[in-house]
Amino acid sequence: MTTVPAPAPARANGRDQYIDGAGYTEVKGAGWLGFAAMMLAIGGIWAVFEGILAISSSKVYTANATYVFSNLHTWGWIVLILGVLTMFAAAGVSSGSQLGRWFGITVAGLNLFGQLMFLHANPWWSVTMIVVDICVIYALAVYGGLRLTND
Repeated sequence: MTTVPAPAPARANGRDQYIDGAGYTEVKGAGWLGFAAMMLAIGGIWAVFEGILAISSSKVYTANATYVFSNLHTWGWIVLILGVLTMFAAAGVSSGSQLGRWFGITVAGLNLFGQLMFLHANPWWSVTMIVVDICVIYALAVYGGLRLTND
């Protein structure tokens, strides 16, 4: 039985990298950044559908729900706009730019707040999206400063 040595940490260009037994390097936090970009994209697409359903008075949402202000149509437009912004943030995070990182943090925070206010319409989905937004903000705040491209 052969044993493979544990990945050896190395520093290159001021970044933590790990070299596996096959010689491939992985930047620390790259998985978190990929997760953040994918969750922003999926959450943005879902929010667009969610907003369209709310605008069209679909039977998906709870009947006779009370909102912080206004009605289901207004929140449908708000969620639709947040969904479009979230998809743009996903593209920015995927590009690896610092502007994309900060835009992603801002949009995830706004989406978190918007889902909190939209909680009465679809409680389980809103709570799920709040948790995902917290994870995205963590990923971008902690690991978003790393450049994932080779210099």
